[in-house]
Amino acid sequence: MLAKLNSVILKGIEGIICDVEVDVARGGFQKSVIVGLPDTAVKESIERVKSAIVNSGYKYPKTQSLINLAPADVKKIGPVFDLPIALGVLMGQGALTSTVIEDFVIIGELGLDGRVRPVNGVLSMAMTAEENGFERIIVPLENAKEAAVVQNLQVYGVGYLAQAVSFLSGQLPLETTTVDIEEIFDAQANYDVDFADVKGQENVKRALTIAAAGGHNVMMVGPPGAGKTMLAQRLATVLPALTIEESLQTTRIYSTAGLLGKNKSLMAIRPVRMPHHSASGPALIGGGTTPRPGELSLAHFGILFLDEFVEFPRHVLEMIRQPLEDGFVNISRARGTVCFPAQFMLIAAMNPCPCGYYGSKVRRCKCTPGQIERYFSKVSGPLLDRLDIHIDVPPVTFTKLRSRAGQLTSDSIRSSVVKARETQANRFGNGKVMTNARMSHKQVEKYCPLDDASAMMLKQAMNEFGLSARAHDKICKTARTIADLADSEDIQPEHIAEAISYRKLDRRL
Repeated sequence: MLAKLNSVILKGIEGIICDVEVDVARGGFQKSVIVGLPDTAVKESIERVKSAIVNSGYKYPKTQSLINLAPADVKKIGPVFDLPIALGVLMGQGALTSTVIEDFVIIGELGLDGRVRPVNGVLSMAMTAEENGFERIIVPLENAKEAAVVQNLQVYGVGYLAQAVSFLSGQLPLETTTVDIEEIFDAQANYDVDFADVKGQENVKRALTIAAAGGHNVMMVGPPGAGKTMLAQRLATVLPALTIEESLQTTRIYSTAGLLGKNKSLMAIRPVRMPHHSASGPALIGGGTTPRPGELSLAHFGILFLDEFVEFPRHVLEMIRQPLEDGFVNISRARGTVCFPAQFMLIAAMNPCPCGYYGSKVRRCKCTPGQIERYFSKVSGPLLDRLDIHIDVPPVTFTKLRSRAGQLTSDSIRSSVVKARETQANRFGNGKVMTNARMSHKQVEKYCPLDDASAMMLKQAMNEFGLSARAHDKICKTARTIADLADSEDIQPEHIAEAISYRKLDRRL
């Protein structure tokens, strides 16, 4: 007897509806087989399904089965098909009769005792089900709240195979799982850190405020212990709150990667990723035999902090150049290309020399000019060109460390950042460009006109420092953000002057 059910295949963070066809033969097959380009985890599901069915109190058919997962040309990955396969086997032998099963999308891994285990990527699967016209979905009980974020979907969480069978046969009613998205945001959208924790560094805070307001990338250069890491960790606290759309996109990535966390249904705060400098290219960019999102995608709509920037292998750093411009990562494999979103703010940090104390008034630098030159040469000019703001982070004096004077708080900085972001949203409308840092060259020409004094100042800087055309646009974008923070409709000479002052490392190239 043939049974047909619906499940979902994940390709990157996108889903495809999968037809699960189970044919329980009457002596026609020599052994149970799964076809449709399954990976090892899918092939092994036959053994898990056998034990789960028997240990749940049902009989496993003595004849063998043919299980087809369609479309056949898409790789099937992971144990998400265990539950629909088991239900299909029970239907094929007549142990389960249901008139509504084809109205459901069914997802879940099975334990040998029949328990339904949680799986990764449930949010993407639920969104795929809704997009394809399904109104009901069965998921593992631990994933129910995650799937329930999709508001127009009836989500049923099951803990055991027997529970799913009883529900689908009409013997056991189940309540749908619902979540209040606003309540989740109110409960989780809090940060444990604040800019007020950082003593001194007013100039750096000013630069980071500009970066947050315009979505600009930043390079911080300073000795050990100056506060670079503390500042980067707190930058997310001054960014505008995640919108529902941004939260859903970020949550999809974390869910697919298995990093969402137990009983967590949404990402309510902007992510801050801090990979170690020993990270490989696939770890940073994403990849693997089965493509998975890397650190760039995990920082989507948040902060990617690369400390000890020059210690990263140069070929790894070069990989981030294109995603910085495009806002996404393409991973190509023989069977196709997977695209992961990667729209983040890059905050890089490095020492001014190998020993870390070049230019310090506290400790003497032991590096030779040649060593310092080689140290900076580890970062390529094209990559440094893509960083809008270069800022020195000097050591903090004892007086400032012990000072109890009022510090700028994250709330006070965020208010000005949000106001500047609103100005940009009104400027760009509802297009793909939402911040000044994302402007194209044509938009720079349109939205960043300069008066004669500003144009002359920028010309002198370009001639003196040998700035590239990209650096020219970066300065204009930064100046536009500074003008937005000052609530100025036009870019003034002082805005251009400040933007030029944030291109310090161009003088070393």
